[in-house]
Amino acid sequence: MISNNLQHLTDNIRAAAKRSGRSGDNIILVGVTKFASVQAVNEALRAGLSHIAENRVQLADEKFPLLDAGGRLLTTHLIGHLQTNKVRDAVRLFDLIQSVDSLKLALEINKRAQACGKIQNILLQMDIAREEQKFGLSPGEIDQMLDGLSALAHVRLQGLMTMAPLCQDAERIRGVFRDCYGLFQQLAARPLPGGGQMKYLSMGMSGDYTIAIEEGANMVRIGSAVFGESSHREV
Repeated sequence: MISNNLQHLTDNIRAAAKRSGRSGDNIILVGVTKFASVQAVNEALRAGLSHIAENRVQLADEKFPLLDAGGRLLTTHLIGHLQTNKVRDAVRLFDLIQSVDSLKLALEINKRAQACGKIQNILLQMDIAREEQKFGLSPGEIDQMLDGLSALAHVRLQGLMTMAPLCQDAERIRGVFRDCYGLFQQLAARPLPGGGQMKYLSMGMSGDYTIAIEEGANMVRIGSAVFGESSHREV
């Protein structure tokens, strides 16, 4: 089932990318493993999935050591809100922390990455939808954040992440993704601190990933469409 799900997703991703004038080969599918068993994740890895995400550090610490990527390179992502007291373990476990939403958090990541001799790749989480229940930076905070990052030698900015509003209005969702892509493009045209770059734009989950791709995403975070309905509550 999971192999078929991945093939179906790949076909949809390619079609959405084509509609936006791009190649589906340049879209990264990140499998959200939050509600998936180790067995299910390993099945997905055997079927070719190479990027996985968790929303909680503790879940990753329990699950990741049990995974078998068959010798292939596996890239791990943190997509949930990160508390500063979990940063040390997050730096140890994740290749890309997508949910950096404050300079305080970035400072702690830099401290912990320096301690273990690592440069930690991050995305800035943007609150484009302006919903109270969501974490993230507003576009107006981005310049101050970039100024702060310029002093952090062990943090490397790699792009932006955002989440769609919790609604069924496809046009509102599309507008949020479009606005985030516009910000992404603006930043891509600027020098960024510490050799950072706008490499990844992480937008879209199981219910809206095709819209996200049509509006410029090159990374999508998908749980239920990979692993089944038990994974329907992605972050």
